[in-house]
Amino acid sequence: MRSEKHMLELIIGTAKEDDRIRAVYMNGSRTNPTVPKDIFQDYDIVYVVTETAPFLSDPDWIKRFGDLLMMQEPDLLDRGLRREVDFDRAYTYLMLFSDGNRIDLHIQTVEAMLEGYGEDKLTLPLLDKDECLPKIPPPSNQDYHVQKPAEGEFISYTNDFWWCLQNVAKGIWRDEVPYAKRMFEETTRRSLDLMAGWWIGIQTDFGVSTGKMGKYLKMYLPEEYWCMYKKTYSGADPEEMWGSVFAACELFRILAADVAEHFHFSYPAADDTNMTKYLKRVKELPADAKGVW
Repeated sequence: MRSEKHMLELIIGTAKEDDRIRAVYMNGSRTNPTVPKDIFQDYDIVYVVTETAPFLSDPDWIKRFGDLLMMQEPDLLDRGLRREVDFDRAYTYLMLFSDGNRIDLHIQTVEAMLEGYGEDKLTLPLLDKDECLPKIPPPSNQDYHVQKPAEGEFISYTNDFWWCLQNVAKGIWRDEVPYAKRMFEETTRRSLDLMAGWWIGIQTDFGVSTGKMGKYLKMYLPEEYWCMYKKTYSGADPEEMWGSVFAACELFRILAADVAEHFHFSYPAADDTNMTKYLKRVKELPADAKGVW
């Protein structure tokens, strides 16, 4: 596998040799000093170019970056789905190479760059032939830190957590696995992950990020809570699914109570009690039940 040094030399060297490329910058995890380095980190690269058309007319130009295992061109796919795209302003290549390296390469015109450069605070300039890149502070992941919840957010997601569990419950009882699983992940887990993030924020003075899709929760939750969190995952067996539901309830209850106390919010204990009773009842219902109670 080619090293980071090799890859950056290739990326910057390509830009230096090509007069059509006027500047290069990088963002993403490789510019974030708080993210552990590993072999799967992408190179999120932007080439600022005079125009995109010469690159698009020569599909082989990207071969200089290595032997492609697979590539995705999201703008081309979007056009195929009849979404509005402007190839003249920007275009993206997502490239996975046979040695395991991945480059997400975005080409954009100077005009397109000026409209959004630096909005992502994890932006790091690598090359600027014309000094066209605006001056920006060093990369910071501050924008990705967990944010303090407003009271309305806490109320909304807490209500959503308990309310939507009825849908998960009926999905399990009906043996509608896709529905139950999807409902759990898109409503129950969404609220649980937000609550876990707020709880972590309290412990860290809201100075960390839990990562995309909560991928760093393990780093910040106590071992006891992390073990509880892992139990919220299950297979398709109904007993396992019910186990994940009650594990989620237990952990959410603990985290939400702490968050409510810290911010002087009101935790809906009645909703918790009533829905827990309801869930236990549905779990015990026979398949031919004529009523819930």
